[in-house]
Amino acid sequence: MDTSSLSQSNLDLSKLSDYDKRDLQQQIGNEMQKAKIQDSIHNLTDICWTKCITGGISGGKLSSKEETCTQNCVERFLEANTAVLKHLEMMRGEMQ
Repeated sequence: MDTSSLSQSNLDLSKLSDYDKRDLQQQIGNEMQKAKIQDSIHNLTDICWTKCITGGISGGKLSSKEETCTQNCVERFLEANTAVLKHLEMMRGEMQ
């Protein structure tokens, strides 16, 4: 269903119960989280591919150098994200 047909349909969210509204908000939040994770994976793939895959892939395998580079790239990316999340959690704790 595209946006125009969605806006034209008879959706009246005010008729939802409080439970259904909370459930809908939770589902929307979950979908937003999934989208963020997919975006992060896409960015990670782009960054590590550009940095590490320098030649053509022969035989369906990466060279040992490319494999090591890719593994290190992913590990650094995850470490950086973890550090940022920890820092944000710390800042959030200080604000409360």
